[in-house]
Amino acid sequence: MRMLMVLPASCRAVVLFLLGLQALLAASLALAHEGHDHGAAAAPLAISLVFDAQGTLWRASVKDGHVLVDSSPDNGQHFDTPRVVNPDVQKIGVDGDAKPKLAIGSVGQLYVTWTQALQKPYTGYIWFARSVDGGKHFESPFIVHQDRAEITHRFDALAVTRVPGQAQDRLYVAWVDKRDLLAAQAAGQSYAGAAIYYAVSDDGGASFAAERKLADSSCECCRIALVTPDDGSGDAVALWRHVFEGGVRDHAIARFNTKPVAADALKRASFGNWQIDACPHHGPALAQGGDWGWHMAWFDGGTHNREKMPGLFYARMDGEAWVSSPAKRIGDGSKQAGHPALISRGDAVWLAWREMEADGSRLYLMRSQDGGRSWGQAEPMLSTAGSADYPMLLMRGTQVYLAWNTARDGLLLKSLETAP
Repeated sequence: MRMLMVLPASCRAVVLFLLGLQALLAASLALAHEGHDHGAAAAPLAISLVFDAQGTLWRASVKDGHVLVDSSPDNGQHFDTPRVVNPDVQKIGVDGDAKPKLAIGSVGQLYVTWTQALQKPYTGYIWFARSVDGGKHFESPFIVHQDRAEITHRFDALAVTRVPGQAQDRLYVAWVDKRDLLAAQAAGQSYAGAAIYYAVSDDGGASFAAERKLADSSCECCRIALVTPDDGSGDAVALWRHVFEGGVRDHAIARFNTKPVAADALKRASFGNWQIDACPHHGPALAQGGDWGWHMAWFDGGTHNREKMPGLFYARMDGEAWVSSPAKRIGDGSKQAGHPALISRGDAVWLAWREMEADGSRLYLMRSQDGGRSWGQAEPMLSTAGSADYPMLLMRGTQVYLAWNTARDGLLLKSLETAP
């Protein structure tokens, strides 16, 4: 015979609270793990935007299995007829941390990358296409990497630079790759996370050299922040969430180029000591900090920071000594402050992020005039009800814009104060 124990009301309340908390934590980890469904609801909203030298706004989006590129002469109020980048229908990975990437070349070329989702779960190929006639049409797309196994090649990042004395643009494409994990498993060895691979084109995207590994043990599904400094070096700098010893998921940074990656290239960039056996789907932001280094923003789970609360953080990274400043908390962690965007011009820095509201979300902005040493107050910028993409910061000449793609209000573009 089963015995039914009746608890006092106060005890029942505690039990219900604990059960609810357990369910919430389980749901959070389920969403954080790579195995969750990558964003059906957010798929149409995940876009990339960039201004060209003439002030035209270009947009890359996904619809009905095609990557589309269109342009606007009036800051996003009206767009022309989209160009279809991939003629053949593909299942394209698209959500907040996985979206088509769009970059402008030195003389108006358009470069696009995206991830094709393959039949096996969490597998993909990284595709590339370019337009050399100002976006009138795109050449036939091709897969960037030479490895064609049906494994994880996902979360592509794209950056473009021009090397002095070189006739064509140099392009970097980086992505999350699991070939080393599978090789280790086949050999009966342990391997944490995935890896970061990259490929380089020195002919303006006509072809790419064989891919190289940048680092082992990256997080499995957080976006990579990839930037090319404007110092004429032709290098690239990447910031990503890394799996350090003991399962700690902090951030790593590395500067690299077309030469083999040095053994000491990887430097630790954040020190939150967040230990979690799951991927948070929450990539960092990176911007050049003049000639001294880098601005970084990232999300931390809060298990070891002072307030014991998840949230956003900002720090400066010295580009020579590779030492970071003490991390500064940004935004309201209780409102899920996250998904930062960074942009800089000289000593001026803009940092945007998203916070959740009862009926939607709101974008906030902070500005620094002294290279990130001090910051003004956080200001609410844009709000919407319903679903929305992550914030983007864009530069049109010397004017900075905050961009946000929303379900209810469409594409929102707000010019920001740029005067000292």
